[in-house]
Amino acid sequence: MDRLKHTTKNLIRRKYRVRSTVSGSPDRPRLTVFVSNKNVSAQIIDDTAHKTLASSTSVGQKIEGNMTDKAKSVGADIAKKAKAAKVKQVVFDRNGRLYHGRIKALADAAREAGLEF
Repeated sequence: MDRLKHTTKNLIRRKYRVRSTVSGSPDRPRLTVFVSNKNVSAQIIDDTAHKTLASSTSVGQKIEGNMTDKAKSVGADIAKKAKAAKVKQVVFDRNGRLYHGRIKALADAAREAGLEF
């Protein structure tokens, strides 16, 4: 198996392992994060109603800096949109990624903007 397929397979395995324990409810929806090579996206999802309550992405925004800066911007924006949707507490779904670097920057920016994990 080549290296990229192996890495992707392991990421998907970790993602399913995290999702087996993390689920969003109406009082604590799930904040899920997706990081691609160029952009960062976040969504707040109520899994019982199968609805997205708020979403934010760096696609199409003019954010100067590196990917960590984009993640901080998306984290602050998703917290602001969550307040508008009357969501205070969330469950953090790191989507199989390590809680390090870009994921940690997004989570810290969301916490600073008032979102509780």
